[in-house]
Amino acid sequence: MLNKLTSYFNTETSAAPLAVFRIGFGIMMLASIIRFWSYGWIEKLYIEPKFHFSYYGFEWIKPVGNYTYFIFIICGLSALFVALGFKYRLAIITFFLSFTYIELMDKTTYLNHYYFISVLSLLLCFLPANAYFSLDAIRRKKQYTQIPKWTIDSIKLLLGLVYVYAGLAKINSDWLLKAMPLKIWLPSKYDLPFIGDSILQQEWFHIAMSWSGMLYDLSIPFLLLYKRTRIFAFVLVVFFHIFTRVLFPIGMFPYVMIVGTLIFFDAKVHERILNIFRKLFQFFNLKAVKLKASSYSFSNQKIILPILALFFAIQLLLPFRYVLYPNELFWTEEGYRFSWRVMLMEKAGYTEFKVVDAEAGHSFSVNNSGFLTTFQEKQMSTQPDFILEYAQFLEHHFKSQGHQNIEIYVDSYVALNGRSSQRYIDPKVDLLKQNESFKPKNWILPFKDEIKGL
Repeated sequence: MLNKLTSYFNTETSAAPLAVFRIGFGIMMLASIIRFWSYGWIEKLYIEPKFHFSYYGFEWIKPVGNYTYFIFIICGLSALFVALGFKYRLAIITFFLSFTYIELMDKTTYLNHYYFISVLSLLLCFLPANAYFSLDAIRRKKQYTQIPKWTIDSIKLLLGLVYVYAGLAKINSDWLLKAMPLKIWLPSKYDLPFIGDSILQQEWFHIAMSWSGMLYDLSIPFLLLYKRTRIFAFVLVVFFHIFTRVLFPIGMFPYVMIVGTLIFFDAKVHERILNIFRKLFQFFNLKAVKLKASSYSFSNQKIILPILALFFAIQLLLPFRYVLYPNELFWTEEGYRFSWRVMLMEKAGYTEFKVVDAEAGHSFSVNNSGFLTTFQEKQMSTQPDFILEYAQFLEHHFKSQGHQNIEIYVDSYVALNGRSSQRYIDPKVDLLKQNESFKPKNWILPFKDEIKGL
């Protein structure tokens, strides 16, 4: 067994797939930053709000006013440098840090694919993605046409984990038996040509979409790995992600996944892609530089491999941390984030905060719109850690106005996946006596139903 592992980690392969992946990743990330900026989302999400929700343990990461634009500039430039393979190691580390900082600035904007980009860029920090077809290769007058095979396989493994875990998460009674929340979302797309006012309104289609989505996620990595089904699988990837992009506003993520799955193809395919870039250089009269070719070898592979083993162990185990919590995952969302649970639920909530003077007995209700944006209020109303953090913010705010002996209670109702709304938070609990932690939140009222599944 040890000999097989040693042989595997010493096996070499063409560097072309990793070069194409680097270029595609950098271009997609640069386009994402430009798109985010052009839509005015930097100002809307990070500068205009009076209050920002923080991740537990990362409360110190906040937007920095108009300097927030500078963080996006750094992120965009580093993505460009990654695509060019220029000062790659510095560029990918800078991208990882700046993008992750942006992601952590406000929990309200959490999306699975933002987390995926952070995780993927961290992995790329350890891979020689500038070995071939890069400005770094031109600078050192040498390119590495052969790299360790595990460097490419590690990206395949991460992509496979994302798909498989997303598929496993769909094995639940709401998704497969009730077609929830697709039964809520799809009929609202009635204005789509040809299918909006017909097929998308049919229950059989909602169920078919739910089952096909689950089967797609669970099977696609294996279909991509097997050469005979690879082209068919890639066609499925393109169709699935383009179709979901048409149905749902999920930004650049579908294109990132389409470009990312090219890594499963043989080196000959990637050389053809690189030849397209070479022809572009010729079109702009850029002379090709002849470089000495050699094989890449890690000088510190014995250090990197244990680090990556820990990295993948965390990725394998983290999505299952929800089993440590006693209550329904979709209801409490304890252990929900960072687990590749993609578009599995629709929650709507109403949350009213009451500030009480414990000594005088006076109380008043809080107008949430005076402190939160509409988007922030929507997110806060259905997630308990948001509710607790907002209560703590209200405490500091009203104490600064001279209020004393403050207690804060909440009247909260949440509807999950089309069910009738239920009281969410215990109205008798003073939220200011609760502290954020990884422990179960016993002030969340029990879910009066059952969702069976993984």
